Amino acid sequence: MKAVLRWLGLVVFAALALQLFFVLRIAAMVVVNPESTSFQRSEAWTQLASTGQVRWRQQWMPYAEISDHLKRAVIASEDDGFANHDGVDWAAIEKAWERNAKAEAQAAKAQNRAPEKPQRAPKIRGGSTITQQLAKNLLLSGERTLLRKGQEFVLTLLLEQLLSKERILEIYLNSVEWGEGVFGAEAAAQHYFRKSANRLAPGEAARLAVMLPAPKRFEKTPGSAYLAGRTRTILARMNSAELP
Repeated sequence: MKAVLRWLGLVVFAALALQLFFVLRIAAMVVVNPESTSFQRSEAWTQLASTGQVRWRQQWMPYAEISDHLKRAVIASEDDGFANHDGVDWAAIEKAWERNAKAEAQAAKAQNRAPEKPQRAPKIRGGSTITQQLAKNLLLSGERTLLRKGQEFVLTLLLEQLLSKERILEIYLNSVEWGEGVFGAEAAAQHYFRKSANRLAPGEAARLAVMLPAPKRFEKTPGSAYLAGRTRTILARMNSAELP
């Protein structure tokens, strides 16, 4: 029994030490720009393992020097309640659950009608906020488990408590992936439009925002009808997007 209690104590100590590490890392980001994220390092390792080289384009831009058009476009596309929620948008999560349940039910009906015909897996939609996405990309692995999701929730609350909304958005825009080895707004603006992130036009900003859920796919299919149509939709929503 003593051995079991000792091991449980070590597990609890390790968990608390990990949370303290995360607190200190996030607190440092109040003044220190993160050099890389867990997601970026994972992508770099994948590139190195597959090609023997690393392609990495990134240049940090202060919040004030990133186009407001891009800020509004990303908020309109990814998280329209960003300026007002506490890190988690419960209404968006509920809607995502409802959409996923409906999609799974439709897929099940289609499979029952034609059991011999292989069915495409239903597209799973998330309700993650910008803060949740940043928490995951900054410090966590890409695995999908309840434990990782719980840790993401804790990190989201820490980010919201320790950093301002402007700082959260600044770090997000400077670290998010926008293509193969393309990270951050400045690298994306230069890569796709040959201009700085502070000179992006509304349409260009909307197009970049729409790419975020699947940047590598849209990088390879720039003429996608979905990309063009969704860009027009986000362009129409941008004026109502509230900046922090």
